[in-house]
Amino acid sequence: MTLQELFNLIADNPAYILFFFFILPFTAFVGGVMSRGEGHLPPWNYFYSTLIYLAAVPGIFAVTLNIYLFLFEKRSIMQTDVYTQILPIVSMIATLLIIRKNVNLDLIPGFDKLSGLITIVAAALGIMWFVDRTRIWMVSFVRFEYVLGIFVLLLILIRFGWSKLMGKSSKS
Repeated sequence: MTLQELFNLIADNPAYILFFFFILPFTAFVGGVMSRGEGHLPPWNYFYSTLIYLAAVPGIFAVTLNIYLFLFEKRSIMQTDVYTQILPIVSMIATLLIIRKNVNLDLIPGFDKLSGLITIVAAALGIMWFVDRTRIWMVSFVRFEYVLGIFVLLLILIRFGWSKLMGKSSKS
Protein backbone atom coordinates (compact mmCIF):
# COMPACT_ATOMS: atom_id res chain seq x y z
CA MET A 1 0.00 0.00 0.00
CA THR A 2 1.37 3.38 -0.97
CA LEU A 3 0.92 6.59 0.96
CA GLN A 4 -1.45 7.87 -1.73
CA GLU A 5 -3.57 4.72 -1.41
CA LEU A 6 -3.72 5.25 2.36
CA PHE A 7 -4.83 8.86 1.87
CA ASN A 8 -7.48 7.71 -0.61
CA LEU A 9 -8.72 5.12 1.89
CA ILE A 10 -8.95 7.80 4.57
CA ALA A 11 -10.82 10.12 2.20
CA ASP A 12 -13.26 7.32 1.36
CA ASN A 13 -13.86 6.44 5.04
CA PRO A 14 -13.39 9.65 7.06
CA ALA A 15 -15.35 8.58 10.14
CA TYR A 16 -12.37 6.90 11.83
CA ILE A 17 -9.94 9.75 11.34
CA LEU A 18 -12.56 12.33 12.32
CA PHE A 19 -13.27 10.40 15.51
CA PHE A 20 -9.57 10.05 16.32
CA PHE A 21 -8.73 13.72 15.84
CA PHE A 22 -11.82 15.02 17.62
CA ILE A 23 -11.47 12.65 20.58
CA LEU A 24 -7.91 13.83 21.38
CA PRO A 25 -8.79 17.42 22.42
CA PHE A 26 -11.96 16.19 24.10
CA THR A 27 -9.99 13.63 26.11
CA ALA A 28 -7.46 16.33 27.06
CA PHE A 29 -10.33 18.52 28.27
CA VAL A 30 -11.89 15.70 30.31
CA GLY A 31 -8.46 14.81 31.71
CA GLY A 32 -7.98 18.43 32.76
CA VAL A 33 -11.31 18.44 34.58
CA MET A 34 -10.57 15.14 36.31
CA SER A 35 -6.93 15.85 37.25
CA ARG A 36 -7.83 19.07 39.14
CA GLY A 37 -4.38 20.63 39.21
CA GLU A 38 -2.52 17.35 39.62
CA GLY A 39 -1.53 17.00 35.96
CA HIS A 40 2.17 17.04 36.79
CA LEU A 41 1.85 13.96 39.01
CA PRO A 42 1.67 10.33 37.92
CA PRO A 43 -0.47 8.85 36.35
CA TRP A 44 -1.79 12.10 34.88
CA ASN A 45 1.56 13.19 33.44
CA TYR A 46 1.83 9.88 31.55
CA PHE A 47 -1.77 10.26 30.39
CA TYR A 48 -0.95 13.72 29.03
CA SER A 49 2.28 12.42 27.51
CA THR A 50 0.33 9.77 25.61
CA LEU A 51 -2.18 12.35 24.38
CA ILE A 52 0.60 14.69 23.28
CA TYR A 53 2.32 11.98 21.27
CA LEU A 54 -0.96 10.79 19.73
CA ALA A 55 -1.67 14.34 18.60
CA ALA A 56 1.83 15.63 17.81
CA VAL A 57 3.24 12.83 15.67
CA PRO A 58 0.45 13.00 13.06
CA GLY A 59 0.46 16.80 13.35
CA ILE A 60 4.19 17.04 12.71
CA PHE A 61 3.80 14.60 9.82
CA ALA A 62 1.02 16.77 8.36
CA VAL A 63 3.14 19.92 8.64
CA THR A 64 6.05 18.12 6.97
CA LEU A 65 3.77 16.80 4.24
CA ASN A 66 2.37 20.28 3.62
CA ILE A 67 5.84 21.81 3.39
CA TYR A 68 6.93 19.08 1.01
CA LEU A 69 3.86 19.37 -1.20
CA PHE A 70 3.97 23.17 -1.40
CA LEU A 71 7.75 23.65 -1.71
CA PHE A 72 8.85 20.65 -3.73
CA GLU A 73 5.76 19.44 -5.57
CA LYS A 74 4.46 23.00 -6.10
CA ARG A 75 0.93 21.79 -5.37
CA SER A 76 -1.90 24.30 -5.29
CA ILE A 77 -3.44 25.10 -1.94
CA MET A 78 -6.81 24.34 -3.47
CA GLN A 79 -5.80 20.65 -3.66
CA THR A 80 -5.21 20.42 0.09
CA ASP A 81 -6.81 17.37 1.70
CA VAL A 82 -8.68 18.42 4.83
CA TYR A 83 -8.46 15.00 6.51
CA THR A 84 -4.73 14.43 6.13
CA GLN A 85 -3.26 17.90 5.84
CA ILE A 86 -5.37 20.22 8.01
CA LEU A 87 -7.23 18.16 10.61
CA PRO A 88 -4.10 16.65 12.26
CA ILE A 89 -2.58 20.12 12.67
CA VAL A 90 -5.74 21.63 14.13
CA SER A 91 -6.15 18.67 16.50
CA MET A 92 -2.51 18.89 17.58
CA ILE A 93 -2.75 22.61 18.33
CA ALA A 94 -6.07 22.24 20.18
CA THR A 95 -4.79 19.30 22.24
CA LEU A 96 -1.55 21.08 23.18
CA LEU A 97 -3.38 24.28 24.14
CA ILE A 98 -5.87 22.41 26.33
CA ILE A 99 -3.12 20.41 28.03
CA ARG A 100 -1.00 23.54 28.49
CA LYS A 101 -3.86 25.16 30.41
CA ASN A 102 -3.85 22.28 32.88
CA VAL A 103 -0.17 21.47 33.33
CA ASN A 104 3.27 22.89 32.56
CA LEU A 105 4.47 21.03 29.46
CA ASP A 106 8.03 20.88 30.82
CA LEU A 107 6.74 18.47 33.50
CA ILE A 108 5.38 16.02 30.92
CA PRO A 109 7.68 13.03 30.35
CA GLY A 110 9.10 12.86 26.84
CA PHE A 111 7.89 16.30 25.75
CA ASP A 112 11.47 17.41 25.11
CA LYS A 113 11.88 14.54 22.63
CA LEU A 114 9.27 16.16 20.37
CA SER A 115 11.45 19.23 19.98
CA GLY A 116 14.27 16.93 18.87
CA LEU A 117 11.97 15.32 16.31
CA ILE A 118 10.92 18.72 15.02
CA THR A 119 14.56 19.81 14.80
CA ILE A 120 15.56 16.72 12.83
CA VAL A 121 12.59 17.05 10.45
CA ALA A 122 13.28 20.76 9.94
CA ALA A 123 16.97 20.09 9.31
CA ALA A 124 16.20 17.38 6.78
CA LEU A 125 13.68 19.60 4.98
CA GLY A 126 16.13 22.49 5.03
CA ILE A 127 18.90 20.39 3.53
CA MET A 128 16.55 19.00 0.89
CA TRP A 129 15.25 22.48 0.04
CA PHE A 130 18.80 23.87 -0.20
CA VAL A 131 19.92 21.07 -2.52
CA ASP A 132 16.74 21.47 -4.62
CA ARG A 133 17.16 25.24 -4.99
CA THR A 134 20.87 25.25 -5.77
CA ARG A 135 20.33 22.93 -8.72
CA ILE A 136 23.57 21.13 -7.98
CA TRP A 137 23.96 17.98 -9.98
CA MET A 138 26.61 15.68 -8.72
CA VAL A 139 27.93 12.67 -10.49
CA SER A 140 29.71 10.51 -8.02
CA PHE A 141 31.15 7.08 -7.79
CA VAL A 142 30.37 6.93 -4.06
CA ARG A 143 27.93 4.21 -3.09
CA PHE A 144 24.48 5.29 -1.95
CA GLU A 145 25.02 3.80 1.52
CA TYR A 146 27.92 6.20 2.09
CA VAL A 147 25.87 9.18 0.92
CA LEU A 148 23.08 8.12 3.28
CA GLY A 149 25.60 7.78 6.11
CA ILE A 150 26.94 11.28 5.44
CA PHE A 151 23.38 12.61 5.49
CA VAL A 152 22.69 10.93 8.86
CA LEU A 153 25.98 12.29 10.21
CA LEU A 154 24.98 15.80 9.11
CA LEU A 155 21.65 15.43 10.90
CA ILE A 156 23.41 14.29 14.08
CA LEU A 157 25.77 17.25 13.87
CA ILE A 158 22.86 19.63 13.36
CA ARG A 159 21.05 18.12 16.36
CA PHE A 160 24.19 18.38 18.50
CA GLY A 161 24.72 21.97 17.44
CA TRP A 162 21.10 22.83 18.11
CA SER A 163 21.28 21.40 21.64
CA LYS A 164 24.48 23.37 22.33
CA LEU A 165 22.90 26.53 20.89
CA MET A 166 19.85 26.21 23.12
CA GLY A 167 22.01 25.56 26.19
CA LYS A 168 20.70 22.09 26.93
CA SER A 169 23.07 19.52 28.29
CA SER A 170 23.32 16.42 26.15
CA LYS A 171 21.71 13.67 28.22
CA SER A 172 21.36 10.29 26.57
